[in-house]
Amino acid sequence: MKKLMILGASYSQLPLYKAAEDLAVSTVAVSTPGDWPGFAAADESSYTDISDPKAVLEAAEKFQIDGIATCCLDAGVRSIGYVCQHMGLNGMTAQAAEISGNKYKMKEAFMAGGVRCARHIRIKNCKELEAALKELDFPVVVKAVDLMGSRGIFRCNTRDEAFANYEKTMAATRKDYCLVEEFIEGQILGCEAMMSKGRLLYCLPNNIEAYQSHVPTPIGHSVPYRKMETLGAEVERQVRLAIQATGIDNCPVNCDLIEKDGVIYVIEITGRAGGTCLPEMVGLYYGINYYEAIARLALDMEPEKMFQEDAPHRANLSRTLTSPRNGIVKAIHNENPQAEDIVDLSFNIQPGDTVRRYENGIDRLGQVILTGENLDACEKRLEEILSKINIEFTD
Repeated sequence: MKKLMILGASYSQLPLYKAAEDLAVSTVAVSTPGDWPGFAAADESSYTDISDPKAVLEAAEKFQIDGIATCCLDAGVRSIGYVCQHMGLNGMTAQAAEISGNKYKMKEAFMAGGVRCARHIRIKNCKELEAALKELDFPVVVKAVDLMGSRGIFRCNTRDEAFANYEKTMAATRKDYCLVEEFIEGQILGCEAMMSKGRLLYCLPNNIEAYQSHVPTPIGHSVPYRKMETLGAEVERQVRLAIQATGIDNCPVNCDLIEKDGVIYVIEITGRAGGTCLPEMVGLYYGINYYEAIARLALDMEPEKMFQEDAPHRANLSRTLTSPRNGIVKAIHNENPQAEDIVDLSFNIQPGDTVRRYENGIDRLGQVILTGENLDACEKRLEEILSKINIEFTD
């Protein structure tokens, strides 16, 4: 029996464990100690920091794995590349994983590879920040290079904001430097893809619904992409350039982009499947279990066969449930009956839990995933579903 090591054991990785089980593949859950549901779902477990490549390699060799994967998490990407290269497994090289796991190295690769992206400057102290602000026009973005979920990333409209947010960024990052970038004002979008042996198996641009925090934070995705006819080819071209520039191969691909006045810019790219229901979006669109494709790719079990020309291309939409306020949950009222078009409507909170006004992904209350005849129908249906959900708080 083949053995797949999965980095991460939280709620978002559970479908990957289930997909491996359905393939008759045994699993090893890897995470730091905690009450993580993946430990119960896996056949074996390792209490290991997934961001430590050498520690993960030691565990991988101990369990004699045949493949290694993750989804929805950046923390384990470097470790996957390191393990794959040292053990000869199917996956990214250590160099490609290092580049995709560090926003500075990624941007340098973009510039060298002809990828259209925002101008950036690396800084290590306030003096360098001052010099960078003289080079760039406001607004700018102060950005940690090693964090995910929009953490350590701040839009700054003034010099004072830049210096204040620089301190916040440096307190959050594990690096001794960060980036200052020009802020491109436009419509953010995403693209999911998968690379296998130098071949792009699919490329799926998608619409992003963003919550306006320090920077736009994705809280929902939908397909088909609204501007597919006019900009779809350019999105794919920029994604291909970014893949080539970073050397990403034999892995899922998650790419964030932005469109300004009909021009596509790449924000960042990484070698893992995206979060906020993106694997479900891909699966619904192509009529497959995308988690199975991720597992097959890691184990070199021909994921190419899953992407057929007669795919249904189902319009679908996902949305993270958020709270407009801080508080303690008194009750969750959901008056939506079960329906075929509601793929998932679930909550990861319960009465008595303390929740925060939404700022980033860790503040999520739950999710909605639905399908429809077209994108407009999905959006109208979402309004109806959300109108029948009410979170009651204690006074």
